[in-house]
Amino acid sequence: MISRAALGSWLRPASPEPTTPPPSDRERRALWIEITIVLLVTFGASGLSGILSLSESLLTPGNLADQAVALNVSRAENGLIDAARQLLGVVRLLAWAALGLYLLWRSGLGPRSVGLGRFRWRPDATQGVGLAALIGLPGLGFYLVARAVGANLTVVPSTIGDHWWRLPVLILWAIANSGAEEVLVVAYLITRLRQLGWSENSSLLASAVLRGSYHLYQGFGGGVGNAMMGLVFGRYWQKTQRLWPLVIAHATIDSVAFVGYTALRGHVGWIP
Repeated sequence: MISRAALGSWLRPASPEPTTPPPSDRERRALWIEITIVLLVTFGASGLSGILSLSESLLTPGNLADQAVALNVSRAENGLIDAARQLLGVVRLLAWAALGLYLLWRSGLGPRSVGLGRFRWRPDATQGVGLAALIGLPGLGFYLVARAVGANLTVVPSTIGDHWWRLPVLILWAIANSGAEEVLVVAYLITRLRQLGWSENSSLLASAVLRGSYHLYQGFGGGVGNAMMGLVFGRYWQKTQRLWPLVIAHATIDSVAFVGYTALRGHVGWIP
């Protein structure tokens, strides 16, 4: 059992040593402009779209649970063109992650400084799988409860046709989602907010709210559940400054959801 002292230590934010002097007014404006642009072309725009999608769902007659939303869909009738468009979507997400890493690197913060240094198989993989279990299993229960009370749409992980490339592409989507979200929403955003003088708790909350916002297209359950995930992931990064376990955990959760749905659909009654 986790002691009260250990739990309190985990919940308390870390106090990172300042690595650079406080930014000047001009540097602060530049940081805000950079953050705004990055978010408007990545997950900030997705968050606004999620709010609009939820508003549209609420205006649609009937219960939210009676409506469905698919996470991975076919993008063309022709199988090869569909595969190519799927891969383009994967590349776009990886480019978002690369953008965040590049901007941090340009400001003197290389991948190692945000937790993407040399991969350590035993601690990074073990902690990543542990985080996946910590988030994934309660998350599934939370989704089922939210859907049962009408606070969430019915989420369909994949409607991609039965092509030979479907499972590899779904795994690539899981990896790309993980890389983009953990780099931008955790490492990039929290680092930039730190540089602007935000407290650890405030930057953590901003990161979690952003993560929840672009999942609102799934319903209130999707938004709240992912915001809670953001609090756990963000605090883990603040305490350890390791990003690899978060990338592994997120990719594992999505891979199990995408591939598991494809394998179990039609064989398990509660899967739509």
